Amino acid sequence: MNEMISTILNHRSIRDFKDKQLSDEQIKTIVSCAQAASTSSFIQAYSIIGIKNKDKKQKLAELAGNQAYVAQNGHLFVFCADLSRHEFIGEMEGKDVQASIESTEKFMVAVIDASLAAQNAAIAAESLGLGICYIGGIRNNLQAVQELLKTPERVIPLFGMTVGYPEKINDQKPRLPFEHIYHEDEYEQDKDTYLRQLQEYNQVISSYYEERTGGKRKDRWSEQMANMLEKQTRMYMKEFVQKNKMNLR
Repeated sequence: MNEMISTILNHRSIRDFKDKQLSDEQIKTIVSCAQAASTSSFIQAYSIIGIKNKDKKQKLAELAGNQAYVAQNGHLFVFCADLSRHEFIGEMEGKDVQASIESTEKFMVAVIDASLAAQNAAIAAESLGLGICYIGGIRNNLQAVQELLKTPERVIPLFGMTVGYPEKINDQKPRLPFEHIYHEDEYEQDKDTYLRQLQEYNQVISSYYEERTGGKRKDRWSEQMANMLEKQTRMYMKEFVQKNKMNLR
């Protein structure tokens, strides 16, 4: 165990922040750490938009499902899959890159690059004593987000990340069992094993919710996931991505 591993293992989402903004130096440090993340073939297919404007923060909070902490935090980052600069590079170098940057593979590269950068940013922020929360809700209405942030074609805002000084820190949610996540040599497909692991985890999560809410909530994880997945959400995504000239081939 060392300080970095302790920071990673101590992660929890923070949704209550003090009214204190990050300094420009802190923002630069976090973004620099994001840029230090691995990137497939050095393509660096992502961009980060920092939101300081209070009106834009408030609008993004509304678009994300009226989540107050999207507006009230130390700083808001929006991570984007970005192949627009690569289209420009093709023009600059006189190469036909259109088929490549419109491929599913390069779209996956851009999403993975942005995600790796974001997790580096998250760990950097937490190592500075700050709290973070990922905001997938910006995908509720990407057309409106795109217009607000003025992103061009071949740029997809993927998620936000609120960063700030924690006002309140909740208990850490127990993760799935190690054995359920980690497979040795090949994928475990024994359903009896999976059922046993999920039932054990359900008991852990139910106890967590019951204790945290004083008995008001004690739903099981599999119940929670099934209820969520039964509802179809953001089903416009494929059409939106392709409209922005990504994931076409």
